[in-house]
Amino acid sequence: MKKKPIAEPIISPEILELAKKSVETEKPPATESCAVCGALCTPLTGPQASENLCWVCRRLKISAWRDSDQQMSAQE
Repeated sequence: MKKKPIAEPIISPEILELAKKSVETEKPPATESCAVCGALCTPLTGPQASENLCWVCRRLKISAWRDSDQQMSAQE
């Protein structure tokens, strides 16, 4: 019975190690749960950083502000 020939690596071990290390160092951004629905969300930076809202709840809040502004201007 013949032995299988030893296959030479296609990618050098140094490059393979560098690739493994680059993947390991990448960490996902910190996530918190939404204050309204509990879904995972990425916290905002800036003046309203204390609000932990997911993108859906944030859009609903903006839409509600827009609707209330339109109602206020219609009443005047």
